[in-house]
Amino acid sequence: MKAKADSPFVPLNIAVLTVSDTRTFETDTSGQMFVDRLTAAGHGLIERVLLKDDLYKIRAQVATWIADDEVQVVLITGGTGFTGRDSTPEAVACLLDKQVDGFGELFRQISVPDIGSSTIQSRALAGLANGTLVCCLPGSTNAVRTGWDGILADQLNNSFRPCNFVPHLKKAEPCATRG
Repeated sequence: MKAKADSPFVPLNIAVLTVSDTRTFETDTSGQMFVDRLTAAGHGLIERVLLKDDLYKIRAQVATWIADDEVQVVLITGGTGFTGRDSTPEAVACLLDKQVDGFGELFRQISVPDIGSSTIQSRALAGLANGTLVCCLPGSTNAVRTGWDGILADQLNNSFRPCNFVPHLKKAEPCATRG
């Protein structure tokens, strides 16, 4: 697909959440990759948070961002596996107005060359809530790279055709980084 050349770029306000019981900001390569990719693309980082795998804390943070008039996209890395503490999909799914089924499907499809049949254990998901796109990816740096490069870079670009998510997002003024 192509980008429409005559459309001026629209920077989005993006929040990044890392869900992990073991990482710190210094060791959070996945969250940092999201930050690096989104800022290199021209978007703004509105806030970055790191939380332990706690369903209610995850849900509260994401709900706060969904309610925030300035946050247009929430990118989450981690907590999507099958261990006992992985609860990101359960924390987020109930907040969504509409689920983007194709996000998880496409993520698993483009992950096959890297991880083969292990991709079936990915519970990647995305959806829209209050004009905010919320995307949940596994906690590995490779998963973030795959998700950004294979899906998000295009879908967060208003000139990508035939369609992208920008028209479905709440309108917000670009703002300086808060976190």
